[in-house]
Amino acid sequence: MNTRIEPAQGSLYLADTHEVSNLSRELTDYNMYMEDAALREAVQREGGQWAEPELAEFGKLTGSADYLELGNLANKFTPEFDTHDRFGNRIDLVKFHPAYHQLMKTSIEHGLHASPWTVPGPGAHVARAAKSFLHGQVEAGHGCPITMTFAAVPALRLQPELASVWEPKITARVYDPRNVPVAQKQGITIGMAMTEKQGGSDVRTNSTRAYPLGTGGPGQAYELVGHKYFVSAPMCDAFLVLAQAPGGLSCFLLPRWRPDGSKNPMQVLRLKKKMGNASNASSETELRGALAWMVGEEGRGVRTIIEMVSMTRFDCMIGSSAGMRMAASQALHHCSIRSAFGNVLNQQPLMQNVLADLALESEAAVTLTMRIARAMDHRADEHEDLLVRLVTAVGKYWICKRTPNHAYEAMECIGGSGVMEDSMMPRLYREAPVNAIWEGSGNVQCLDVLRALSKTPAVVDAFFTEVSKAQGTHVALDRFVAELAKDLRDLRDFEYRARDVVDRMALALQASLLVRNAPAFVGDAFCHSRLEQVGHHNYGTLPRGVDAAAIIARATPKAAGNGSGI
Repeated sequence: MNTRIEPAQGSLYLADTHEVSNLSRELTDYNMYMEDAALREAVQREGGQWAEPELAEFGKLTGSADYLELGNLANKFTPEFDTHDRFGNRIDLVKFHPAYHQLMKTSIEHGLHASPWTVPGPGAHVARAAKSFLHGQVEAGHGCPITMTFAAVPALRLQPELASVWEPKITARVYDPRNVPVAQKQGITIGMAMTEKQGGSDVRTNSTRAYPLGTGGPGQAYELVGHKYFVSAPMCDAFLVLAQAPGGLSCFLLPRWRPDGSKNPMQVLRLKKKMGNASNASSETELRGALAWMVGEEGRGVRTIIEMVSMTRFDCMIGSSAGMRMAASQALHHCSIRSAFGNVLNQQPLMQNVLADLALESEAAVTLTMRIARAMDHRADEHEDLLVRLVTAVGKYWICKRTPNHAYEAMECIGGSGVMEDSMMPRLYREAPVNAIWEGSGNVQCLDVLRALSKTPAVVDAFFTEVSKAQGTHVALDRFVAELAKDLRDLRDFEYRARDVVDRMALALQASLLVRNAPAFVGDAFCHSRLEQVGHHNYGTLPRGVDAAAIIARATPKAAGNGSGI
């Protein structure tokens, strides 16, 4: 017999436990480009204004809820690896979630992998950098094969007979992820296989050997035997590889399939277990007589890949700047909605200090990045070329190194909900150290700055010519630049003090750009907080007199139906 007990009127069984109020909302369905004043101004200033209509369309796509979800899915469902098929055939196949493939497809169809090479001209690199900046805010990991494909073209052009065969498919706006020979594809991607266990960044210690199949030399066929300890995106169709030829360390183009349709013996041993960059498969491989063709001069492998490395380092600047912008956007959006202690968070003085500081760092990063994009569009101009040579290393070092703490501070602004794995913030935080380590860690960048200063003294003049365009507009900047110039006159023991000097080079250039181009309240705040304060401080230590509310209002993205709270 069932007995039902009816709750008494007013019983606790019927009571609501609490009123749901004062909750934040996801930052979705906003135009990521149109809501970014710093990026829009940089695009117009640096020569990419012709691309504004397509950037506005692209920003609408990247800011949509459905598209942002692709970034979450690509990292939640990580790559899986099979060495063999069920019949026992060696396949070295990495399988990705459909979200990853959609991100790759979008990147390639919008030219993020090649547009400056296929349609060069004023603003080509600027427009491509802006699109990469927007797409990188959605998801960072898929950007690795896009960057490597983009960067491979200048190196491959050193060997025209190879470039004539490969470049049309590299630059095609067709994404084909199938594990089939290149001959069966219209569009392909290119990876890099440089790093070995014993050397890391010191590629001159590479032990992989290259054996000529004939006379040898540039453009000729070799077989490579050795190992590569860190190969990202092993599903790329071909790789640029460093190996020791009889005449010294050389660069090679190594396809995954031989021309006869057989599998090239570049065997993937395992996928790496990384703390971040989860959507991107990184692997360890062995080369067991893998067919490859020499690119560039024998024994000049490092020189051959220099331009490629410059391109990948520039993309690290873009990627870290994108991470900063998304982290700042998440914090600014949350704090424009959430209230505490009787007021909206972005109207609380101490929180204003933190948010404005995060916004300043983000704007400085994208401003410097887009200035170098313009320089890349004008390499025929000696000043611009010298800036690319020097400032790519300076910017890669500084922006990438500033990103991890920036991500953490943004996460702290959001509080407990920002630590949840269904938030974007943990992914941004885990991703933040990657670019600082890849493509040459901080110390390597500083040593490259020293090398540039020593071998090409003209880069010093180019640097100060650029910085001095703001001379006389801000006392703190003038004083800071004068001290920096004094320290750069003497390169003795530079290696020991390189980080301090490169820190100040980055700050001087960012300050100069902001003072010249950003609203006065941005440039003043940057100079007073970065150039005048003694010692190093956490974010949120802006001095008195900074117009924090104006900086926050400028940087806060507004989603559909959401006000800024300012």
